[in-house]
Amino acid sequence: MQLRNRRILYVEDHADTRELVTIILSQKDYDVISGSTIEAGLHLARSGRFDLYLLDSWLPDGSGLDLCKQIREFDPLTPILFYSAAAYDADREDALKSGAQGYLIKPSHTSELCSLVSALIDAPCRELAVTHG
Repeated sequence: MQLRNRRILYVEDHADTRELVTIILSQKDYDVISGSTIEAGLHLARSGRFDLYLLDSWLPDGSGLDLCKQIREFDPLTPILFYSAAAYDADREDALKSGAQGYLIKPSHTSELCSLVSALIDAPCRELAVTHG
């Protein structure tokens, strides 16, 4: 019996970063669906089941924090990880207050991103909060 790949919704407006992260996570057997705006992210999030939401902080039509809050309105359980260049402690705190379980500052080693993604998806308790920088 073949297990299904874990699905990740990645919302990132920078095309090169989006492509690179998609390739890296795909090599780890994750199915990565991506969007570049809050509008696209919400549409995708509502249209399918995901094991993780991976969000950037700055999107062309608003804040990743707003997207996080909107996702939490209809999906309170799926882990959310911010992968962002916003590096202040306040940025991390705001993300966690908005409903995220993790925060990783760009750029980071790809192994760190993959480890954190795996930890959040496989965590038995969705209240896990992890920050890396």
